[in-house]
Amino acid sequence: MKMIVAIIRPERLQSVKDALRCNGIMGMTMIQVKGRGSQSGVNISTRTGIFRVDEIEKIMLEIVVEDDQKQQTIDIIKEAALTGHIGDGRIFVVPVEESIKVHDE
Repeated sequence: MKMIVAIIRPERLQSVKDALRCNGIMGMTMIQVKGRGSQSGVNISTRTGIFRVDEIEKIMLEIVVEDDQKQQTIDIIKEAALTGHIGDGRIFVVPVEESIKVHDE
């Protein structure tokens, strides 16, 4: 199994969830996060001047899939999260050794 960790723009969350659901990938954890990557923040212009915000709000998705679903899941996320601008996000793949349901006896 693999855990796909995707950090995406908040406004692309619904598109990513819908695309995953349409392809049979239902389970995921969604976490609101702040951070920065190669985008290094944004400049905001106001009447009083320009200031830099370097902690940008993003959504982190954690999705555990079987090994044979890894590339499909990555492709779906990339397509649904893409705006074509810097800061669209990042995807990490982490091996999962075991998954245990709490309610199983």
